[in-house]
Amino acid sequence: MNTKKLNQLASTAICGNDISSSVLYVSALSIGFAGQYAWITLLIVSLVLFLFRRIYGEVVGALPLNGGAYNALLNTTRKSTASFAATLTILSYMATAVISANEGIHYIHHIFSAMPILLMTIMLLGVFALLTIGGIRESATVAIGIFIFHLSSLLLLSVFIIYYLSQNGLNTFLQNWDFPLTHEGSISNAIFLGFAASMLGVSGFESSANFVEEQQKGVFPKTLRNMWVIVSIINPLMAVFALALFSIPQLQSDVFQETLLVEMGNQVGGDWIATLISVDAFLVLSGAVLTSFVGVSGLLERMTLDRIMPPYFLKKNKKGSSYRIIIMFFLLCVSVLLITKGNVALLAGVYTISFLSVMALFGIGNILLKVKRKKLPRPEKASWMAVLFAIFAVLIALIGNVTMTPKDGLPSNLTVFLYYFIPSILFIIAMLNRTLLLKLLLNLLNSIFRPIRHFSVNLDRNIKLTIKKINSQEFVFFTKGDNIATLNKVMLYITNNEHTKKLKIVLIKNDQLKVSDNLEEEVKFLDKEYPSINIEFVVIPGEFTPEIIMSLSKKWKIPINFMFIGSPGDKFPYRIEELGGVRLII
Repeated sequence: MNTKKLNQLASTAICGNDISSSVLYVSALSIGFAGQYAWITLLIVSLVLFLFRRIYGEVVGALPLNGGAYNALLNTTRKSTASFAATLTILSYMATAVISANEGIHYIHHIFSAMPILLMTIMLLGVFALLTIGGIRESATVAIGIFIFHLSSLLLLSVFIIYYLSQNGLNTFLQNWDFPLTHEGSISNAIFLGFAASMLGVSGFESSANFVEEQQKGVFPKTLRNMWVIVSIINPLMAVFALALFSIPQLQSDVFQETLLVEMGNQVGGDWIATLISVDAFLVLSGAVLTSFVGVSGLLERMTLDRIMPPYFLKKNKKGSSYRIIIMFFLLCVSVLLITKGNVALLAGVYTISFLSVMALFGIGNILLKVKRKKLPRPEKASWMAVLFAIFAVLIALIGNVTMTPKDGLPSNLTVFLYYFIPSILFIIAMLNRTLLLKLLLNLLNSIFRPIRHFSVNLDRNIKLTIKKINSQEFVFFTKGDNIATLNKVMLYITNNEHTKKLKIVLIKNDQLKVSDNLEEEVKFLDKEYPSINIEFVVIPGEFTPEIIMSLSKKWKIPINFMFIGSPGDKFPYRIEELGGVRLII
């Protein structure tokens, strides 16, 4: 299995294609709402994203594991809350993949008009599903090529625009500046709606956190910095260029809203530069599809390891890819595309509300990390003021998108979002409570099929074996001599979040560790207080190291992600990622 990690360029390219593809639509979208103030709203978005750099850096620096907001909330709150964030993230990736693939085919359709859009969209999704199955490093190579071509195309377009403006002046921009506002003539209302729409330009920023385990050490914060620089320069600059080239009524028309950069290229360089931008749009939107597959693969694999998703999805190929997860996600995207009949405007509500909610939840995860995991080492910290302001800004954008008037004939963003969110969250709730549901099913079947005794008895036996298998998974908590109150918190967490009847409380004892003489008696007391869980107290001489964790995992055949510790202090000699995936529960 390939264990090489991704460098800065590869990691930035994978998530950067998603966020940098926003330039194809966000400038036109912001001008549609904010008019001549669009570039200001895009700069405000850049400020919000700057704050989120520290927020993401603190959380992922302290907990450098795949899963993004899900991982942050999993280690600071209940599994059900973390699953809520995960559901939103999956919906965001689904909408991103379908919209990006469909829009990419629409751009290339300008060159090859005979191309069947729906069929080619499915084929494009299939190509990137296969590419992701082939391995993340192979995917990164393609992502790097797309990323470099995209930035080069935008640089070339900018050079042509600057030359064009030097020859023709800035009269159009000055006329646009005095253009009367729509939206009741209120500058504040225009900026509010423009900001809400412009926040679409940061979609993809959360992706890097979902495959952080595949990145080299120290690369993650650099990907955040690089994405912020790209968005801060390209998006406001293209809005300014657009306002300098075309009148606001032109920019707010349907044609310019859909293919603004192509129109800009055609204006300053003719057909060939417009064709180049169309090809670039197709490629970078395809790169956004790749980002979705890579991000969702890391997230769902993490959820499966935590027993939220069925273990069936953990099967890997020789390249180390969880191909069953990728195939499932591909089929989900195709089904959504067929249900909407290629009208991706119906997915706009899912796309917008999902990823804005994920960003808000990540900010909340940062707050919980500060409150509940104060001693956990982290390379950087976001100030309380920055976190609260960033969450507030995202909530403002979320409110703006929820209350935004939909296009004629289309349901509201919130309505479409709920169509997809409710079934998804019900499935996750069912997975979290599957033992309870299985017991309810058992009782129901017994009452219905009692006359058919033989059938009922056999079914009863099989379901009980399933429940027993789920509960037979043994868990481990490494204590450092905790008192009975702390150990009771451990028991409460396990009874509320895990399906098990076996727990080992392990003490790695050495001369430097001070342990209460009553510890063993306290464990026996807890064993009596929690009769549904068999508690075993184990004392092992030595030092608490990653090696001893690995050794015990192999010896007892207990996966490391089913081993728990309390939050380590500043003097703890190892970083959390060096412990192989041990979870923090207190």
